[in-house]
Amino acid sequence: MTDRPVGRDGVFERALELLECFTADEPILSAAEIAQRTGLAVSSVHRLLAKLLTAGFVDKVHPQRYAVGLRLWKVGELSPVLLELREAALPLMLRLYEATGENVQLAVLDGRTPQTGRALYIARAVGVSSSPTLTRIGGAFPLHTTGVGKALLAAQDADWLADYVTGGLAPETRFSLTTGSELVHDLERTRARGYAVTREEMSLGTASVAVAFDRVAHLPAAAIGVVTEVHRFRERELSAMVTASAHQLHAVLSERFDR
Repeated sequence: MTDRPVGRDGVFERALELLECFTADEPILSAAEIAQRTGLAVSSVHRLLAKLLTAGFVDKVHPQRYAVGLRLWKVGELSPVLLELREAALPLMLRLYEATGENVQLAVLDGRTPQTGRALYIARAVGVSSSPTLTRIGGAFPLHTTGVGKALLAAQDADWLADYVTGGLAPETRFSLTTGSELVHDLERTRARGYAVTREEMSLGTASVAVAFDRVAHLPAAAIGVVTEVHRFRERELSAMVTASAHQLHAVLSERFDR
């Protein structure tokens, strides 16, 4: 493989590109797999891995395989999204879980452009009776197929949404919205009623309701939602509880940071 030329940011840019190869679905990779994903020569990947190993940002978990290191995790834990937003949200999320017995999730809008926008899950409250879901803390999922994602989309302006739709709306199930007109109509209903709803659009057998709240200080806009099995989905009851929790969380954050 011919190595790509070094860009303006050089080694730093390549190191970031390498680290972004690791995902929740593929947390352990070989140098050859990283080279395939980045387009870098295997020799360059080995040099970068050696530097990242020395710094503690990557760990060697098998003789020829690598994973994200603990030092990178410790740096990530310093994010105000985790330290402040999650800390403020968890008590309210636990109360919402106790009231519903269902999965409670908190997500923020992730992505450098509308076309790369995803719902990044930063906190969950679940129990043994909760319905199983695909989402996990640190996981990023499509905006147009998830309840929290639709709630976040409804808060965006028309230009942002137009850019998002141009990236295509890939379906997760046969019930997913796949056209811009469908999504726009759904978001209009979301704004009118004050909360987003999904029914089997991310995974079959589940439904969700979610509410977004405005940004506070330096924190990103976020949405809180509940996911349940579709056969026991109580939209009116759950939407009232999720809306109340969103308003309470926004009030807590405003009191803490908007001073």
